[in-house]
Amino acid sequence: MSPNMENWQRLDRMLNATLTNEVGRKASISQGSALMRVAAAVFSEIHLLKTMREACLGAGTVAFHHAPVFGLVCGLVGFDSRTSQRAYLFITMRDVISAATRLNLVGPMGAAVLQHRIAPVAEAILTKLMDRGAEESFQTAPLLDTVQGCHGYLFSRLFCS
Repeated sequence: MSPNMENWQRLDRMLNATLTNEVGRKASISQGSALMRVAAAVFSEIHLLKTMREACLGAGTVAFHHAPVFGLVCGLVGFDSRTSQRAYLFITMRDVISAATRLNLVGPMGAAVLQHRIAPVAEAILTKLMDRGAEESFQTAPLLDTVQGCHGYLFSRLFCS
């Protein structure tokens, strides 16, 4: 809702402090950095994107986490908050279902059916939780954090993120 340098840096620092799992933190930074690089190149008419990216690259003032970069890009492109939040929920849902497909938990057809069936639930969650402040966000998944922390010790890895 406020796509400016100060707000972006504040949200990025807040997320960086919140992500205690090194694997999750690195994945978020990797995805956010890539998104910022692509967005600055694709939306070249939005000079602020390139300016903000270049100003922060060497300065170390932001880590380039995915969620704040996504929100920044959506805001600068002109998306309203509902569209931005719906898009973020959709790509997150798509990524989880894609991971389940790559792990052979569901097939491609099953993944499409699953996404179709989950869509109304996702819409209900979006309606219930949208437009909350960053201070109200939280996540508790101690088992996931523990298992995810062991990712670097695996002999072979299926995912980079």
